[in-house]
Amino acid sequence: MDDSTYQQLKTTIKRLTKIDLDLYKPQQMRRRLDGYVATRQEGGEDFSVTISRDKVALLALRDFITINVTEFFRDVDQFESLKTKVLPAILAKTPRLNIWSAGCSIGAEPYTVAMILHELTPGVRHRILATDLDDRSLLKAKAGGPYSELDLKSVSKALLLKYLTPDGNAWKMSNDLRGRIEFKQHNMLTDRFETGFDLVLCRNVVIYFSDETKRMLDKQFQASLKPDGWLFIGGSETMLSAKELGYERRHSCFYQKIPLDAEAQRANRAARILRAS
Repeated sequence: MDDSTYQQLKTTIKRLTKIDLDLYKPQQMRRRLDGYVATRQEGGEDFSVTISRDKVALLALRDFITINVTEFFRDVDQFESLKTKVLPAILAKTPRLNIWSAGCSIGAEPYTVAMILHELTPGVRHRILATDLDDRSLLKAKAGGPYSELDLKSVSKALLLKYLTPDGNAWKMSNDLRGRIEFKQHNMLTDRFETGFDLVLCRNVVIYFSDETKRMLDKQFQASLKPDGWLFIGGSETMLSAKELGYERRHSCFYQKIPLDAEAQRANRAARILRAS
């Protein structure tokens, strides 16, 4: 599609979904949308009309943009580090944790964390906030599935039988574990961030965002963490200029918050004031 049609389509998508494609990597997103529209055998202008009138087509497009691909214990080695290194270090200082799974999709990630925490601290009720933009994914997460064998391929048999029950050819999460997670709809590009988290997980969510947008989010996550809180990112992701953003890399995919210098703190406060105005 030509530049004018692409701009029109971006405007329509933002109006209908509140997803601002200008915050994504421009060339990559344009190629993806060109390919997606081509599979529908429509022109860009016709597709703008289609998604304005057809809710099913709009939801399918939103799923395509937000890339709801997930599984339990995704990147097993990183979750082993979470279990054996990071969570014990946090629990040594704070017995009841406040955790945020940002971009939780169908709930595999926060349920994975809930299982690990229940094994480490049986009987203790931690707070796990799980958010996503996609309300359909959140409905499945809140319902505790059903989850396929593929979703659960990295879950040990012991954990599978302890926390899930068979549901036909799939599995459902136990009511106890479902009750340990608070699911909410949240657009991390436009909505305010809560604060006071011991651990934030944002994994494999921002891979299509522009570098500027990722930097903005890393700053916001830093501000949402407690003074010694941790950020857990995806196995294929890296954080450029971590120290400048107020982090220290501790393990693969794990960054701990460190104090920012006075100038950086002033800039962060100014940014928060502007967002609130």
